[in-house]
Amino acid sequence: MSPALELLKLLAVTAGFSVIGIVAMILGSNIVQRLDPLDDGPGIGSPQELVLVAVAAMVGIGLVATHRDSPAQLLIAAISVYAIVGSVYCDLARGIVPDFFTLVPLGFLIVLALAQGHPQLLIGVVVPPLPFAITALFSKGRGMGWGDVKFVAFGGAVLGLQGAIVTFLAACVLAVIIAIVRKALKDPIPFAPYLAGSMAISLAAGLPV
Repeated sequence: MSPALELLKLLAVTAGFSVIGIVAMILGSNIVQRLDPLDDGPGIGSPQELVLVAVAAMVGIGLVATHRDSPAQLLIAAISVYAIVGSVYCDLARGIVPDFFTLVPLGFLIVLALAQGHPQLLIGVVVPPLPFAITALFSKGRGMGWGDVKFVAFGGAVLGLQGAIVTFLAACVLAVIIAIVRKALKDPIPFAPYLAGSMAISLAAGLPV
């Protein structure tokens, strides 16, 4: 492909993913307007829309740069961007990660994988969320809620077992370090930005989709 066409593809994918991010934020905004923050959650925050659009664009740039831009790969990555941006927006705004941005896209990927004869995807869906589910159970949702667990399940479907373990372990380490620096280990935090941010970096850096 000529350099001109490569540039055109890069611009098209980047613009498309940015639009998906904007759509996810609009949907997220409509959802959180109907929700009250949880009593033991991190409360109401202000998502940075430009940062979220930049993250969506970054994933698109990474896909084209690493030549993972087949129609199937772009579709899965687009769904991932939708889940990433929507989950982060809602978690920062209300401390809640709605099923609309986790279970809905996860269900779509499971149906797609089974239809194409790839049941091994279910291993990535089931195994990585287990430690997160245990943490959510014993912490009673402080910092780690069930929405985060569902997001990890979705991430496992996209990144695969090994990719999800590495990605989300890094997210946990980063979250703990920042909490220590801020002296806020006992305070509830929005955890989805760490999970989703790590997933976005992994997708942009070259993990398969």
